[in-house]
Amino acid sequence: MTMNMKDFLSSILKSLHQIDYVKPEDLPNIDLYMDQVTTFMDSQLEASKRHPEDKILTKTMINNYAKNNLLPPPEKKKYSKEHILCLIFIYYFKNILSIGDIQRILNPITDQYFGQDAGDTLNMTGIYQEVFSLENEETKNLLKDLARKYNISQKTFLKHEELSEKEREFLQKFAFICELSFDVYIKKMLIEKIIDSIPEKKESENRKKKAEKSEGRKV
Repeated sequence: MTMNMKDFLSSILKSLHQIDYVKPEDLPNIDLYMDQVTTFMDSQLEASKRHPEDKILTKTMINNYAKNNLLPPPEKKKYSKEHILCLIFIYYFKNILSIGDIQRILNPITDQYFGQDAGDTLNMTGIYQEVFSLENEETKNLLKDLARKYNISQKTFLKHEELSEKEREFLQKFAFICELSFDVYIKKMLIEKIIDSIPEKKESENRKKKAEKSEGRKV
């Protein structure tokens, strides 16, 4: 029997609560070594796994992110709270965006705000808090949209009396998946167009200043 609306929304709501984002207050107050970073990310984002054996992050992934300039290099092999925040953004972006696209939107953020003191007007933690403060309201909107799409899918294939209940249920699930996939496709296309509108910079002024400052310390 097809899942009813109440059960469907309840299951989605339960899933959304389980996938709750990593709150700033849950971030470690000390710098972490690589193994500690992967353990922390795995425990915090465990609900996002499709299969229990899936890995949220591996050492190879983190090294590749640093190699591709997605992640600022660690200090003495240790990763700060800001590194963790960057990895969280990368984790969510990597499922829909290319490495190049992630660079284009994340590099200006790390160039400008990574390493800023807590007393500054805005830093990485402030950006993270601002972005994810939208979660509660957006969750409500998401549930409404899912309910609407689900209702539409349940009205498909009703005229085909030759279908068995099992066949109809499968086709309705297929219709629902198609609706969701089209939604993801349109949003991904929109994200890519927005990214394409961002001017490319070989190296930001802020990054140059940091490099010059670092060189000055060595002298």
